Amino acid sequence: MRILVSGGAGFIGSAVCRHFVLELGHEVVVVDKLTYAGNLASLAPIANNPRYHFEQRDICDEEAVDALFAKYRPDGVIHLAAESHVDRSISGSDVFVQTNVIGTFALLEAARRHFSSQNVPDFRFVHVSTDEVYGSLGERGLFTEATPYDPSSPYSATKAASDHLAKAWYRTYGLPVIVSNCSNNYGPYHFPEKLIPLMILNALDRQPLPVYGTGSNVRDWLHVEDHARALGLILKGGRPGETYNIGGRNERQNIDVVRQVCSWMDLLRPTDRSHHELIQFVPDRPGHDRRYAIDASKLENELGWRAQETFESGLAKTVHWYLSNQHWWQPLREKIYAGERLGLVRG
Repeated sequence: MRILVSGGAGFIGSAVCRHFVLELGHEVVVVDKLTYAGNLASLAPIANNPRYHFEQRDICDEEAVDALFAKYRPDGVIHLAAESHVDRSISGSDVFVQTNVIGTFALLEAARRHFSSQNVPDFRFVHVSTDEVYGSLGERGLFTEATPYDPSSPYSATKAASDHLAKAWYRTYGLPVIVSNCSNNYGPYHFPEKLIPLMILNALDRQPLPVYGTGSNVRDWLHVEDHARALGLILKGGRPGETYNIGGRNERQNIDVVRQVCSWMDLLRPTDRSHHELIQFVPDRPGHDRRYAIDASKLENELGWRAQETFESGLAKTVHWYLSNQHWWQPLREKIYAGERLGLVRG
C-alpha cells in the first residue's frame, strides 16, 4: 500500500513510517511542515529507502494537499499532523486551532475529493487522536470508546473538534474514516519538551527535574512502537466509522515515572549524588487532568493487538536510547528547546 502520513517527521509519525516501511513493506509519503517538533533525523533509518518519499507542506494549504493526492494517489492516510504539547497550548492556543482543526478539515476535504474521484475501494483515513479528549478520570474506571468528550485544555479541545470533524466526514460524505485515541506515548525520538525525555536529559546535565504539583497525576503509558503496530492493524482491519482506543495498561503517577528515570540514571550515569536529589516540585499547570487510563479491549479483541512493551522494559530501552543518541537530541537542546518551563499563562 501507498500511505500518506501527515506529521510523519514527528515523534509518533516517524515511528509509524519506520514500522510501515521496514516491517510492513508499505510505501509512505511523509507530509510535514517541519515545525520545531518535526525532525528529518528521525526518519534517517528509512531516508534512502525507495519506499519513502518526503514532501514539506502545510496541511492547512488545501491546494498543496490536493496536489499531493493527485501526485501520489495514496491507498490510505494516517493523519498525525498536530500541535500536541498541552503546555504550549496554554500560552499559544492559536496555532493549535489552525493545525488541529483547520488542518484536519483541509486534509479531510482533500481525501474526500480523492476518494470520490479515484478508484480506491479499500481507501482508509485513520485519524489519530488522544485520550485527553475524554477529560479526567477519578480514582477508578477506564476510558472506553463510548466515554463522553470533556476536554480540559486548548490542546485537547482542538483534538476533540478534529475528532468530531473526522466522524462527520464519515457520516455525511461516506469517507471511510477510522478514529484512534491513544494514551501517553514515550520512546525514542521524542522531542525533549515531554516528561520522560526532559527528565532524562535534565538528569544527564544535572539540572532540576521539575514535577508539577505533587506529581500525583496518573497517565497510562504506551510505547510508541506498540502504537505504530496498532495503527498498522487499524489501517488494515479497522472498521470505517469506528473508534479504537490504544493504551498500554501501564498506569503510573508522574512522580513514580520521574523516580524510575532517576534510578536508571543512578545505575547508568552514577555521580557522587543521586539523581533523585534533583527532583523539584513546581506550581501545577492550569487545568491539569488528574488521571487518564485506557480500556483497549476493543482493539485487542477485534484486531488481536497487544502491547509488547511493559513500562519497565520500554523505559529501560528509552533511557538507553537517549544516552546512546546524543547526536539526535543535542542539536534540539542547543538550538530549539533547552528545558525551560512552558505553559505559563500570558497576561
